[in-house]
Amino acid sequence: MSDMTASDSPPVADLSYEQARDELVRVVTELEQGGATLEQSIALWERGEALARRCEEWLIGAKERLDAARAAAEG
Repeated sequence: MSDMTASDSPPVADLSYEQARDELVRVVTELEQGGATLEQSIALWERGEALARRCEEWLIGAKERLDAARAAAEG
């Protein structure tokens, strides 16, 4: 288990897509390794869920920008 806890991490809303994705990978790895207490596992899971939502928000925003650019190019 790393020394960095969810409470030490920056707010999810402040993360770029790449930052959120990279942290999500670390969270999943920690959960898969086991060894965390139940409370730590719950905190990791909650952080992971928030990170996944953040990544999804970024991807939806990127798709909307691409759709708008395509529409502008067509018309």
